[in-house]
Amino acid sequence: MSRHARRRSAVRVYGTWLAAAAFGLCATACSSIGPATVVHDRIDYASSIGSSWKEQTLLNIVKLRYADVPIFLEVAQIVAGYQVQGTLGANFNAANFNAAQIGPFVAGGSLATAGTYTDRPTVVYSPLTGTDFLKRLMTPIPPSSVMFLLQAGYAAERTMPIMLTSINGLNNASNRLRRAADPRFARLVRLLGEGQRDDAIQIRIERSKEGGETSVIFFPPKARPDLLAKGQEVRRLLGLRPDLHELKIFYGGHSGRDDEIDMKTRSMLEIMLEFAGNVQVPESDVAGGRTTPGVSQAQPDDAGAGPGMRILSGDAAPRDVFVAVRYSNRWYWIADTDLPSKSTFTIVMLLFSIADTGVKGAAPVVTIPASP
Repeated sequence: MSRHARRRSAVRVYGTWLAAAAFGLCATACSSIGPATVVHDRIDYASSIGSSWKEQTLLNIVKLRYADVPIFLEVAQIVAGYQVQGTLGANFNAANFNAAQIGPFVAGGSLATAGTYTDRPTVVYSPLTGTDFLKRLMTPIPPSSVMFLLQAGYAAERTMPIMLTSINGLNNASNRLRRAADPRFARLVRLLGEGQRDDAIQIRIERSKEGGETSVIFFPPKARPDLLAKGQEVRRLLGLRPDLHELKIFYGGHSGRDDEIDMKTRSMLEIMLEFAGNVQVPESDVAGGRTTPGVSQAQPDDAGAGPGMRILSGDAAPRDVFVAVRYSNRWYWIADTDLPSKSTFTIVMLLFSIADTGVKGAAPVVTIPASP
């Protein structure tokens, strides 16, 4: 190959390399980054919001223990914005390239790239105040929600003592009022829990022009004799006529009627106040008047005393925790190994999701079979 041909070949190869490099960089810069962010962003944001929600709930329970004002700040919206910018510059030059002249040949070029990546998430917070505060925290939970949780599989022994103040005049235990549970209330809760485990509690929904109507069946008509006997005991405890099959549920104190069930449910603020009494506080805070004595940390976890939630405290940051917060230079937490407390706390978190429905709509109907 002649010297002139070799020069032409070198120029062609060098130029081709620069063009290929430029094309590859442009193709990389133009590819979409959106789909790849979903893989990690969705999980990361969900985990962060969940952890923050738990910490905010625990902090407000602790604040109520010290007669402090609970503050709720909701994450109303998250907008994750990404921006990728890139620049590419290239030049090529060849010196002394002439078909009629054979002499020194110089070829050169340069390739320059630059890029920026920007992540600008926008998080919108919404404080819970005014009407929203009243609706979400101070409005009693609908009685129908109590029954739906039972049907969903949440144990009556855990949900009913959390959500109810009384049912047909049978009082639940109260930390705030320093009141023990009526033994008949505890027995009723156990009977309903046994009915759950025997798959003897059912729910049906009837639609009407005015709105939805919820019906609840405690014990089906063709149940086993022992379940029918429990159904009769349920009616006795509630002061109901033994021949009734369907009973409407109303919110409020007991009316004294023998053909309906009256549930007085708690609001979310009441529920948090109940568990605020379980927060472990130093004796110096009680002696100094910063807070009042709480319930015993050794309180049994049964239907009479209600589900427990042990909230521990200490000066040092805890380890192996389910949730922990810092308040007034002190740490408060629920241990990750305390399954009963974790379960109770999870139910409280779940109730926040349904608390905004309030007490409204048509009355549920309870069906209990007559004796054989």
